[in-house]
Amino acid sequence: QVALVESGGGLVQAGGSLRLSCAASGRTLNTYAMAWFRQAPGKEREFVAAIRATNTKHYADSVKGRFTVSRDNAKSTLYLEMNSLKPEDTAVYYCAAGRPILSALTDLRLWGHWGQGTQVTVSS
Repeated sequence: QVALVESGGGLVQAGGSLRLSCAASGRTLNTYAMAWFRQAPGKEREFVAAIRATNTKHYADSVKGRFTVSRDNAKSTLYLEMNSLKPEDTAVYYCAAGRPILSALTDLRLWGHWGQGTQVTVSS
């Protein structure tokens, strides 16, 4: 079983930056893809970014050029560096681990392990 714990959320002004972390335990994650999703109030959970076991990265169009996903397998930790934050980035951010196929990275059902989430609030 894989346990995921997010941290690093908080309140930041528009234009600011935050770095989220997701610490994993329970299994070696080297062979897993890992991802960040987010859910704003009243909206469905949506894909933000993913990094595959090969270290290739994928981003939602809404965050390209502003967010950077990375992983440190030695520390079993996933990161999300968020810059130029906007009020519309306000959401609970979740990390996930799994083995989805490339064409289905955005499908929540294919990610088998989830953290509890960390709140990110961007004020205007």
